[in-house]
Amino acid sequence: MKHRALALVDVLAVLVFAAIGRRSHDEDGALLGVLTTAAPFLLGAVVGALVARSWRDPLSWRSGVGVWLGAVVVGLALRAVLYERLPVSFAVVATIALAVLVLGWRGAVRGIMALRRRQERQDA
Repeated sequence: MKHRALALVDVLAVLVFAAIGRRSHDEDGALLGVLTTAAPFLLGAVVGALVARSWRDPLSWRSGVGVWLGAVVVGLALRAVLYERLPVSFAVVATIALAVLVLGWRGAVRGIMALRRRQERQDA
């Protein structure tokens, strides 16, 4: 159950990326529009998760990098095919934003877990 919940955080991260992107370009923020924008990146995240075997340790950096690279490589490739162009600026922003979102939540959780362990050792 825990692993499924963590996989949903990656889905949420990609959806947030799409929603912020749409909002910054004054596009409709409706759910269908966000899902359409996110779809290539979600597919890429799934591919990356499978390649990295993320179900083994969803909090690992290997898992995070796999999901991130999958989202970026597959997502940008699909966008290029679907829209017949891919501005370099969009590729750079997508790469950085997805790194922050997909890797960032893992770093935050790992940091909180380390602080809790340290606190438990001090309390013992």
